[in-house]
Amino acid sequence: MGKGRHGNDECAESNLRGRIVNPISRIRSVLRNLFRKQRVEKLLDDEVRACVEMIADERIAAGIPPSEARRSAVAEFGPIEQVKQAVRDRRTGLGVELFWQDARFGLRQLWRNPGFAATAILILALGIASSVAIFAFVDAALIKPLPYKDPNRLAILFESIPLGPRFHLSYPDYLDWKRDNKVFSSLEVYNPYGFMMKTADGLRNTDGARVSAGFFRTLGVKPVLGRDFYDGEDRPETPRTALLSYSAWQKRYGKSSNVIGQALVLDGDTYTVIGVLPRDFSFAPAEPADIWAIQKAGDTCRGCHGLFGVARLKDGVTFSAALADITTIAQNLARQYPDSNRDQAAFMLPLAEVVVGDIRPILLVVLGGAGLLLMIASLNIASLLLVRSESRRREMAVRGALGASPRRLVAQFITEGTMLAAIGCTVGVALARQGMQMLALLVPKDMMAGMPFLQGLGLNPRVTAFACVLAIFAAALFALTPILRFRSTDIRDGLAEGGRAVAGVMWRRIGTNLVVIELATAMILLVGAGLLGKSLYRLLHTDIGMQPDHIATVHVFAQQEKYGKAEQQVALVREILRRVESLPGVRSAGVTSKMPIEDGDWTTSFIIVGQPDDGKNKEVAIRSVSAGYMATLKTSLLGGRYFNDDEDSSKPGVVIVNQALAKQYFAGQDPIGKQLAFGWNDKKPMLVVGVINDIQEGQLDAKPRGALYVPFYQNPNNGFVVLARTAQDDRSTLSALTSTIASVDGSMAIFDPIIMNEKIHDAPVTYLHRSSSWLMGGFAGLALLLSVVGLYGVISYSVSQRTREIGVRMALGAQRSSVYRLILFEAGRLIAVGVMVGLIGAIGAASLMRKLLFGVPAWDAMTLSAVAGLLACVALLATFLPAHRAASANPIDALRAE
Repeated sequence: MGKGRHGNDECAESNLRGRIVNPISRIRSVLRNLFRKQRVEKLLDDEVRACVEMIADERIAAGIPPSEARRSAVAEFGPIEQVKQAVRDRRTGLGVELFWQDARFGLRQLWRNPGFAATAILILALGIASSVAIFAFVDAALIKPLPYKDPNRLAILFESIPLGPRFHLSYPDYLDWKRDNKVFSSLEVYNPYGFMMKTADGLRNTDGARVSAGFFRTLGVKPVLGRDFYDGEDRPETPRTALLSYSAWQKRYGKSSNVIGQALVLDGDTYTVIGVLPRDFSFAPAEPADIWAIQKAGDTCRGCHGLFGVARLKDGVTFSAALADITTIAQNLARQYPDSNRDQAAFMLPLAEVVVGDIRPILLVVLGGAGLLLMIASLNIASLLLVRSESRRREMAVRGALGASPRRLVAQFITEGTMLAAIGCTVGVALARQGMQMLALLVPKDMMAGMPFLQGLGLNPRVTAFACVLAIFAAALFALTPILRFRSTDIRDGLAEGGRAVAGVMWRRIGTNLVVIELATAMILLVGAGLLGKSLYRLLHTDIGMQPDHIATVHVFAQQEKYGKAEQQVALVREILRRVESLPGVRSAGVTSKMPIEDGDWTTSFIIVGQPDDGKNKEVAIRSVSAGYMATLKTSLLGGRYFNDDEDSSKPGVVIVNQALAKQYFAGQDPIGKQLAFGWNDKKPMLVVGVINDIQEGQLDAKPRGALYVPFYQNPNNGFVVLARTAQDDRSTLSALTSTIASVDGSMAIFDPIIMNEKIHDAPVTYLHRSSSWLMGGFAGLALLLSVVGLYGVISYSVSQRTREIGVRMALGAQRSSVYRLILFEAGRLIAVGVMVGLIGAIGAASLMRKLLFGVPAWDAMTLSAVAGLLACVALLATFLPAHRAASANPIDALRAE
């Protein structure tokens, strides 16, 4: 029978296919099959009838009666509908027709099950949206190549000192490195500290940088208008020149070509505009920068550091070889100039590492969290599809019995899975685009300026390809889940008895495994979020040595022409402080040369007068502060006294040291009364008159380090920061503070007004910790919800499959408490396994992200136990509902339902 049936399939098929003999006739056949369906079906009926008649004629010729011959021919030919379906499946052009049939049928299925469709699409969209949005940031920061020629050959050069590895170069050291190195095709420098631009309204703080003549050629960047700096244009005798950024040219000059040759007065010097840089040019280590001025040579102070190097490696030179070369040069300079270069070494990083080094680990951790959330979402949808496939067992069995081949059923599942993935991915990508914009808006303006690679964040080819890969993965998962679920034996069981018992066992086996994976993944995300959240709390509550509330600050820079002398600068600051202190609500005011909670620059080396030189370079932070500065910050005086207001250049030099300096250099001694001498002060002895607690002079996550403070009036400057402590709202004080200072001299540059709490809140390290903890917390919350919903679905389905068993138990006298125990024990086992597996994964994940943690160990027992308890309690609460439903069921109704 089987052999004859196969032969007759070939009979019908060969007669149909025999007409297709070349590509043109094949195309015609496709069009005919699509648009002349009734005629094709009639031809198929004729072919099947002809095959049956041929078999019957052979039987009649063999002597079998005609009626018996026709009956046996039909029996041998097999089920006519199945044969016709087999021919249809092989027919040219049928694929498109069947796809549209399956697509229409799939849409009807989703329309008839709106709850399932909406849930699955929403879950998938959230998973894809989070992954695509975070990947867009990863692509912009880590994958997209920097906009320079051969960016992988570029490196940033630093000098390392005992305080850290990434400090500035001096100009003489740069010249020696440039002359003596054998590994760079070019080596240039930049100074990223901006300018004071003179305008008709006075001074204005302007973002910018100074660069050596070959800076842009080293990067491989050419101006779009005008010219680049000439070689040698950085010599002292040549005129000063500058280039504009494209945005500055557009905003300030309306993209006029007449900008070439215009004059700019920067920091008291006149510069001529010679060119405009390309629109897409940015150099993150110096951004924001509107003006790129020439860095003039001639600085002979080897101990004056304010530059960074940028170098291009020669072809064939490795990064390690280049670092070894400049390390040797730095060692030679340290021996040659022990007074200025003692304990100074070379340090080098790839440009890409400098640009994105701080955010690389956070982006990778957050992307991993988004990936885990997507995995949970996919597993949840797979669970939903398994549940839905159980309700379609009889449908599949009936379709199979009516002639649908396994291939035909598989095609249906593939089409439905692809449609579900396509809709979910489309919604997810739309959400991702909005998410990218929202996340970008959360980046503080100053930080965004230093991350130009995030400009224009959106769907580029790489991000789109990533979204397509996720969609293909989702489609494969959604198609394979029911395909693997239905086998030929399942179809027969489904037609015979619905296969309920087998299906229930199979579902519990698969569903429980999925739930364990979901719970374990949620555990990993929750632990990661908990550790990052605790780290953020520790960071915000770390001891910074002051009370930041109710402090308003503003930067001031006075014209050098008017305030170039020390006595003029002192008089200006005294007048500003007098007026600020008279403002309503202001309790105290002070000035400083540099704000706390910043980069920790401005350092000096010193010696202890009267003690032998120990051969070590004593490098500490130095700040010039007024007498009221310490009181305004509310620091703690640990010994001695604060500065007096009359301590100016006419009085003996005094200094206050912090606790870290006292412990490091005066261990077991009282520093009060000791004398220190600094290189910048011509090594004039200064008396230590006080010891204060450690003010955080670097970023919040930096360790306390030595710092000393000198009276501002003994070391005045025309640039400073004014701080005011107020009893009123500090934010409302900012405008009064700014206007009061402007009333002293309207030509001064007054900029960057900010309250101290906001400065801490928007500090780069704070933002990175906060954003990572928020994102991981959001992913963890969604993961917890999805995993609990998945557990609820498994337990609910398990209860529905065991309705008869529970009814029999209760009919035989089982108490409701035993039913509760039965259901909760099953759920508890899943929860315990999921939590244990999740703990192992969480510990491993936490070890990988330990560099992101502040004051929290990766093995934080409190976080691990709290997350495990939370997950277990929430999961048990979710299983209580199906357990309560099972225990409250009437046993008679339960048995009758079976």
